[in-house]
Amino acid sequence: MGNAPGDSGPTGIPELGSAAVLLYRWTVVHESLTPAALSRAAAETGISEQESHQALDSLLDACLLQEVPATTGEPGVRWQPVSPQAAASQLLSDRDAALRAQEEALRTQRRQIQEQHDGLAALMPVYLQARQHAFPQGTIDHLPDKFAVRTLLTEVIDSCHSEVLVSKHGGSFPVAALREALPRDLALLERGIRMRSLYQHATRFDQPTRTHAEHLVAAGAEIRTLPEVLPQMIIVDQALALLPARPGGALIIREPDLLTYLLDVYERDWAHATPYATGPHATQAVSQTMKQTILAMLAKGIKDDTIARRLGISLRTCRRHVSELLDTLGAHSRFEAGVIAERQGLTRHPASPPPPVPAMEAAPDTVRPDPAPSCTACGAALPTRASGRATGRPARYCSPKCRSRAYRTRKSPREALQQADTTQPSRNPPPA
Repeated sequence: MGNAPGDSGPTGIPELGSAAVLLYRWTVVHESLTPAALSRAAAETGISEQESHQALDSLLDACLLQEVPATTGEPGVRWQPVSPQAAASQLLSDRDAALRAQEEALRTQRRQIQEQHDGLAALMPVYLQARQHAFPQGTIDHLPDKFAVRTLLTEVIDSCHSEVLVSKHGGSFPVAALREALPRDLALLERGIRMRSLYQHATRFDQPTRTHAEHLVAAGAEIRTLPEVLPQMIIVDQALALLPARPGGALIIREPDLLTYLLDVYERDWAHATPYATGPHATQAVSQTMKQTILAMLAKGIKDDTIARRLGISLRTCRRHVSELLDTLGAHSRFEAGVIAERQGLTRHPASPPPPVPAMEAAPDTVRPDPAPSCTACGAALPTRASGRATGRPARYCSPKCRSRAYRTRKSPREALQQADTTQPSRNPPPA
């Protein structure tokens, strides 16, 4: 049911009924309304006398009619119509002024809270240094939010002496974060500080991140990529580590044993990572590795959304890679593709490069290298790279011709057994 004429709505503004609208229109047309003309207006608009009086009260409450002095010779009062915009300004001016005062008070309180927060956050380095002196064996502290993390990170980076290690998870990074970090990282490199960063392979396909990495590499930074890396981690001078914490904060690690563990994990990933190449063909170097990783995950039955999240790519890109792998392997399902890849040895990750052998521990000269493999059919040397589909087995023939000749001369075990039975004499003499 609608509100009666003159009732106020949720906003406190009187709601007008149809009778009030008709009376307002009549007044605008005739430029004014008097008590004597109210009956005439009701008759011309088709409303009753009672409705006309209620409509008049509604228009007065809504400030759509304004009382003006009567002209000479006219008894009583006279009402003049007011535009809706002017009526709204007159009706809501007090409430609008009160609301503006409340907004200003809230802004003042918010500014005071932020100033107090910044003042307390500025004491965080003092607190951490005091904790370090009180607990020289190492501590683990928690930063509550990103503002405290930024303050501490700026101070730690500025006081760095030797090396900064960075590990970043994700296929792309926010442009604003890259723009903020680039001057700080370049200034760090100009001071002669070594900077090593581990990214995911997917960052090579994101243009802003690739441009950021190329600037750092040109300035002397070392960047490598892996299919998967640890979450956000920063290690400074092998003495302090920052790990992500919820919500938006960070853990500050100074405990020696935990730092040693994190350094060992980082060095292991660094040894298996691929150096970041620049140029137009930089993305082609890791395409095969990403597909091999996806195959390994398919063989384990991992779902597409989990694969996309772990590799730092979008779900759409992940499904496109899976579709291409299914077509390449001739598989009709994800499970079948995983089985085929497992049988062909395509799910094995490439071995990490062997560590350099020290000069004093080098192998003696008496150790001879293994002889080069030769063709099984003709004995010729095998080509360095065999053609055909990768099956994980070494090549045995130097050419398709030798392979065909060997297959034609090969007999099945059943045929060889039958031939042996017919050619060899029987050991038992026939019965008399």
